[in-house]
Amino acid sequence: MPEVVVSVDVDAPPQQTWAAITDWEGQGAWILATKVRQRSASRVGLGAEIEALTGVGRFGVRDTMRVTEWDPPRRCTMQHTGRLIRGRGIFEIAERPGGSRLRWTEDLELPFGAVGRAAWPVVRPLTRWGLQRSVERFAAFAESYPPPR
Repeated sequence: MPEVVVSVDVDAPPQQTWAAITDWEGQGAWILATKVRQRSASRVGLGAEIEALTGVGRFGVRDTMRVTEWDPPRRCTMQHTGRLIRGRGIFEIAERPGGSRLRWTEDLELPFGAVGRAAWPVVRPLTRWGLQRSVERFAAFAESYPPPR
């Protein structure tokens, strides 16, 4: 499975970083071109389900996910369950002097068989760039969490 890993230092304690990263609806404030909504009655914990729509205008990709590992404030694993995006997304938080560090890993099952594998060398740098920009935005989001409502 192809893997993309990005990380960022956050000037907030692990508990605050955890609360910010698991504010599913709040992810739209920091993940590029993405809107997120809760799909299950349970907002947190194992089995919680969310849906992300990433794109511009009428063009986008729907990404459905389910929480399969929940270890606050250290690790949350999401299983991507959609038709196009499949695999695992993992958020890991570690304490560091003066705050915490977020590591975001995506273990992806490439769609479209041989075509997907052939396109990955082109798609991977764009994916990594988008995820890195998103975690940089996340740091500011988490440092001022909870956001004013």
